[in-house]
Amino acid sequence: MTILDLIASRNYAEESEVRAMPMVLRIERVDPPSRTALLEAAAASAVAVCLDPRADVDGEWHEAVRAWVAGRIRKVARRARGVQWEAVQDLPGVTITVDGASVRSLLPVLVSETPREVAKLQISGSDLPVDEPGAVPEGARLLYVNPRVEMSAGKLAAQVGHASMLLAPTLSETELKAWAALDYRCAVRTPSVAEWDSLIHRGDVMAVRDAGFTEVEPGTTTVLAV
Repeated sequence: MTILDLIASRNYAEESEVRAMPMVLRIERVDPPSRTALLEAAAASAVAVCLDPRADVDGEWHEAVRAWVAGRIRKVARRARGVQWEAVQDLPGVTITVDGASVRSLLPVLVSETPREVAKLQISGSDLPVDEPGAVPEGARLLYVNPRVEMSAGKLAAQVGHASMLLAPTLSETELKAWAALDYRCAVRTPSVAEWDSLIHRGDVMAVRDAGFTEVEPGTTTVLAV
């Protein structure tokens, strides 16, 4: 069974060991990235790991990604700067940069075996001010954030990463190739409450519902992927 098949089925087994995908957000002290660009980089990098050729059935990443997707899709976002950021580049994963904002999503691991370079990074302190995004880039996949729910940039980075992954199995092979050519470009936008209420009832959206371990109540719909 391919990674996309596993994501599409989401009939995950009970986990004996907890696995998570570390997501490292580059947030320098001087000249930090915009919030929107960072979230868009996070969404792209998470799905890029899943669709990387190394995650294919015969690839070196397959077993690690398969075991993770077969359970609950957990992600843990941490911030890094300077030498911390440089250190994680040697770990297996994919870095995506959008408008100067960089995120490296790493190969999922057992939480108990989180690499030392990652474990010492801070989870808190990753918030950034809300900004006004520009026009949606051509070919980008739209991800809509729940306007009723406040989330830190770190929390939301994981949520949009879930959304891009849920979206991937709904695309044709031709659409996936076109998306890959754009480095899985995503556009993260926050609609009005009325727009959100209309979107959530459409039949062509993928909804991310959070397990409620941090920041939001269990079952909260955090992001919609169109």
